[in-house]
Amino acid sequence: MDTSLTIAEVHLTPILIADPPLLNTQGVHQPYTPRLIVEVVTRGGVSGVGETYGDGDYLALARPLAESLIGHPVTDMNRLFSLAEAAECAAAGEGLSGAAGGGIDEGTDAGGLRGVRSAAKLRLSVVSGFEVACLDALGKTLGLPVHTLLGGKVRDRVEYSAYLFYRWAAHPAPDAPKDDWGAALDPPQIVAQARRFADAYGFRSFKLKGGVFPPDEEIAAVRALAAAFPGQPLRLDPNGAWSVETSLRVARELGDVLEYLEDPASGADRMAEVAAGAGLPLATNMCVTTFPEIREAFARDAVQVVLSDHHYWGGLRNTRELAAICRTFGVGLSMHSNTHLGISLAAMTHVAATVPNLDYACDSHYPWQTEDVITRRHAFEDGCLTVPDAPGLGVELDRPALAALHRRWLDDDGTMRERDDAAAMRVAEPGWVTPAVPRW
Repeated sequence: MDTSLTIAEVHLTPILIADPPLLNTQGVHQPYTPRLIVEVVTRGGVSGVGETYGDGDYLALARPLAESLIGHPVTDMNRLFSLAEAAECAAAGEGLSGAAGGGIDEGTDAGGLRGVRSAAKLRLSVVSGFEVACLDALGKTLGLPVHTLLGGKVRDRVEYSAYLFYRWAAHPAPDAPKDDWGAALDPPQIVAQARRFADAYGFRSFKLKGGVFPPDEEIAAVRALAAAFPGQPLRLDPNGAWSVETSLRVARELGDVLEYLEDPASGADRMAEVAAGAGLPLATNMCVTTFPEIREAFARDAVQVVLSDHHYWGGLRNTRELAAICRTFGVGLSMHSNTHLGISLAAMTHVAATVPNLDYACDSHYPWQTEDVITRRHAFEDGCLTVPDAPGLGVELDRPALAALHRRWLDDDGTMRERDDAAAMRVAEPGWVTPAVPRW
């Protein structure tokens, strides 16, 4: 075996990145959100980077996994899953808190609004960051881009969609980060936001995060978008906030302008009821986020589009397996996004380039993020990213920026180290309680 591929060091750097006051059905994004940067260094001196969620439960598992990787080759990616499971058991034996210690609370995951969270799902998200770092290091060692390691690209550009949010003009805390986007709380302001995205980035499709206001207000916003951008693809995602009856009503009223309706109701049961009468495709990143969840949802025709996310599914190679299953069953495929930086966007672009059945433009929060840990930000042209052909991911770690964002994490009093949209909402509305589902 080529010992230059052996992992000699693994560095974990938790950070806090600025996040705008974007609204969803659970509350509002906090001023800062945690991410974890994973860096593996080989004996050959090559460094590879990955990125995933940075909340405490993820860190509790990532730390023992990082220790267990020393001495393994970066090519040993299939073993990541068993190593992560062993690390979780070891952490539990040491009495650590959180998911790695067996104490995770099952419920809706505020960090991704992905349905019921579990230790198994968390493990996949942690593994994803390590797998991307290994692929990056392997690609740099071999002089090959990650998409070549995944079998080769089938497209040179990957299309992304504008991700529209209801939002406040600013966070209520005076020392919170600020931007110049202004408020977006009604249809004209949502249209103005979409125009800015289209003008600045060339996006040609638009997704609105719903579940914030009563459905009629969000129907009006989508209608306003349809009038402003005739014939361009539109999507609406209330994150499971609606009843079956409300979902069917919205589907009827917007069926002529939506390319799909994303997670209108929560759970495979409700989604199957909606799908039976909706008359348009239903997409999900909530009721199908792991392989065991596929069988019931596909058998019941509960979803017609799966929004893949390599953080959820355990990495880029698992994302390709998901794509093959969707292709087999005639289920559409696109890509979900959460608050992420340039490392994850590069990883998304590489795997999206290799999937033949990428049926819709991918989501991306990236234009909302004003901070990054790579030296050169990704640039959208005509709503697309050109697939990098440089070795590995094609990005370079900005170490001064990483250090500054890590310092922010170190200086935090603990209130921002766990994403909590309900807690952030209570700063402005002290009596806020996460709404029960269905909300409407």
